[in-house]
Order: sequence, then C-alpha cells, then structure tokens
Amino acid sequence: MNYRPLFFITGLVLSKMAVFMYFPMILAFYTNTLGGIEFVFSIVITHIASIFFLYIGDEKHRSHLGVREMFLLTTGVWVLASLFAALPFVFIEHISYTDAFFETMSGITTTGSTVLHGLDNMPQSILLWRSILQWLGGVGFIVMGVAILPFLNVGGMRLFQTESSDWSDKAESKTRRVALDILLVYIALTFCCYIGYRLSGMHSFDAVNHAMTTISTGGYSTSDGSMGHFSTFAHWNAIVFMFLGGLPFLLLIRAVTKKSLKPLWQDAQILGFLKLVLFCALSLSIYLIVTHQFSWLDAIRLSLFNVVSVVTTTGFGLDDFLTWGDFSIVIFFGLLFTGACSGSTAGGIKIFRFQIAFALLKRQLMLLMHPHALFPQKYNNRNVSDEILRSLIAFVMAYIATIVAATLLLALFGSPAMTALTASITAVSNVGPGLVAEIGPSGNFAALPNASKWVLSICMLMGRLEILTVAVMLTRHFWRR
Repeated sequence: MNYRPLFFITGLVLSKMAVFMYFPMILAFYTNTLGGIEFVFSIVITHIASIFFLYIGDEKHRSHLGVREMFLLTTGVWVLASLFAALPFVFIEHISYTDAFFETMSGITTTGSTVLHGLDNMPQSILLWRSILQWLGGVGFIVMGVAILPFLNVGGMRLFQTESSDWSDKAESKTRRVALDILLVYIALTFCCYIGYRLSGMHSFDAVNHAMTTISTGGYSTSDGSMGHFSTFAHWNAIVFMFLGGLPFLLLIRAVTKKSLKPLWQDAQILGFLKLVLFCALSLSIYLIVTHQFSWLDAIRLSLFNVVSVVTTTGFGLDDFLTWGDFSIVIFFGLLFTGACSGSTAGGIKIFRFQIAFALLKRQLMLLMHPHALFPQKYNNRNVSDEILRSLIAFVMAYIATIVAATLLLALFGSPAMTALTASITAVSNVGPGLVAEIGPSGNFAALPNASKWVLSICMLMGRLEILTVAVMLTRHFWRR
C-alpha cells in the first residue's frame, strides 16, 4: 500500500481545517470574548501537524490511488480531522478529550448528539466552531457520496455514480467540477436559509449558525431549547431547508441548470421521500388533534417539523415528542432507520434502498406465481444489477450488525437496554436524539460512560461513511500485500 500520497492529502485536509479555525478565533477577538487565545493554540498545533504530513507525503502519485488506498484515505481523513478539531473544546470548555472527540465526531458527521449544556451562555466562538464542523461535514459527505463511494461500490451507491469511475487525471478533473457545483449550490442554500431565519426574527449570529446546521442536516443549536427557543416562522423555515438538505444535490444542480423542477419531480427517490414525510406528518397530526394535545395548526407544525427533522437525520428539537404517546414513539422509531435521499447530507439507510427492497419483494412474489417469467429489476428506469443488489444487502446486514454490536457494548458498560438500543440507532443513523428521556430531545449524552462515548463515536463515523467503508478495513484481507 502506498501511504505517502495519503499523508499528503491528509496534510491538505488538516491545513484547510486550521484555516476554518480562524473564523471563530477572529470572532472571539472582535467581540472580546473567551476563545481567541485557545483557538490560536489549536491553529498552531493543527498547522504543525499539517506541515508534518505534507513533508512526509508525496503529491506526484495522488491521482493513481488504488481501491485500498481510497478506503483508508476516506476513513483516515475523517478520524484525523476530528482528532485535531476537538482541541478547541478541550481548551475552551475544559472538558475531557473523550467528550471533546465525541462532540467533534458528532458535529463533523452531522449527527447532532451533544455532551454540552448551557449553550445559551457559552462563548460564541465555540458555538460557531460547532456549526462550522457540521457545515463542513455536510458538504464533505455529499462530495464523497457522489464521487468516491460509487467508485468503491459501497452499499449500492453505484446507482448514483457520476462521470468519474477512476482516479485518472481526466476523472479527477470531472470530480472537481462536480464538487465545485455542489459547493456553489450548498453555499446558495445556506445563504437563503440565513435570510429566512433573519426574517423570522433571529439575531444574525443565531441565523448564521442555524443556517449552517440546517442545510447540513446536523442539528446543532445555539440554545439548549434548540428550535423551541425561536419563532414559529423560524420553524417553517427550518422545515423547508431541512427537506432541501435531504434531497440529492446532483438533482438540485440539474434543476438549477435547467431552470426547471422537472428533474426533481421525475425522480423516484424524491417522490418516495415526499410521500413518506407527508404520510407520517399527516398521521401524527391527526393523532395529536384527536387526542386533544394541540390545536390543529400546532399539531401540523410540530408533526411536520419533527418528522422532517428525524427523517433527514437533522435532530433539531421542537417540543418533546416522547411525551406525545406510544403511537408517536413507534413512528419516530421507524424514522430513525430511514434517512432521506442518497446524495444528500442526511444519514440513515436511505429511501432508495427501501424502494429497491420493496421492488425486489414484489418481483419475488411474481416469480412464485410465474416461475419461468422474466421480470427485470429496474430503479428510476435504470437496470439494477446483481452486483448492486449484493452490495445493498451487505450494507443492510452490516448496518443491523453494527447496531446490535454497539447495543451489546453499551449495555455491558452499564446503560439500560432501551438507552443502549436507541443510542446505537441514532449514532449509526446520524440522527442525534434518542428515544428515551436521558438522551432524548430534552436530554444529552453527557451522563454516558466514556467507553460508551468512544463506541458511539465509531458508530457515528461508520454510519456517515456507509458502514462498509470502515468495516472492510477490519478484515485481514485488506492488509495483506
């Protein structure tokens, strides 16, 4: 395995991470608040590490990386970036490195689980850094999801393969163009979301932070009350942009380029996603109205907000849906697994996998009645090969196995069964809150043992990188010459 190009790319990533630390540092010095000197120390340490990796790395052969190098790079970059991005939390909040790494991994994977409290009185520099981590993690995953994971054939992602199928100079140029288009749309949506929040009455600082964590479907807030701290208009703005963050960004680019919504309306995954959101929100609204818990306007707003927040794996809190009754808990339990569209900032299993699974079930039922008939497997008018089906099945099995293993470990470390189960699910799905009071919409993960936080940090990383990207490196065959 050729490590030197991997070191060089890692050095580049760390140098960019250090550059983004300048923003909260400047804010701290400008507002004369806590965090300026601490961010200087973090920047210096990160820059030194970056220079070291660049020095021992090799730029010449980075376009000729093999499959094994790409797997190692994909995972290694996220881990090393989190290791250094955790430094400001240690220096400013004086928390343990375990808590700092958990908070950072939760941010950069856009999970949104937190160990911090007292956000309303926290230094603005650290609040901004949390939001920047989620914003960077969101756009980073989109680029990876449309350019790298299809090439590695992870979890059926080949269905969404872009023009780049190798890492030659020509393919790398195409990948850069796709990445630039994604970044421009991502920035434009973030700005529009910011304007919406400002019009809703949010202060500029809150609007900037929530715009970044809404589009990235991350869910970090500047208040312990999360979105419940802000106006009704802000809730509707969040619903719109959380939903947009859950759409495939390549199709958003196509819609912008063609100046038409036709590419969106013709996509099976988007239609399935929209139907799921409307069905769950309508069912919950009727339930809340019938049980006399809210007026019909509040029932629609709260149901739609929380359904979109959970299914897009954003994790913003608005009222505690655990108090709504068992019917709502069952719905949200199912949504924890689902996720939004592939090629978006959302986590979870993703809508397209459920659609292919149901189509496969229908095909199998037809074959039982007509054993000799031919029923081609298609998705979005494209053939679904056996290779894609095998990859998809392997992903789902690995997804379930990861949740089971994490649940057993958390239970071993002292967590109650339901806490262990929902914490594992929400970590692997990158949702944020669990479905018990301790780690629910009104709680956080601070009380969990340190060992549990490391397990959940690994789960968040695996969920963000589509499980198999990390799992393949745990096999002995990966490390053989």
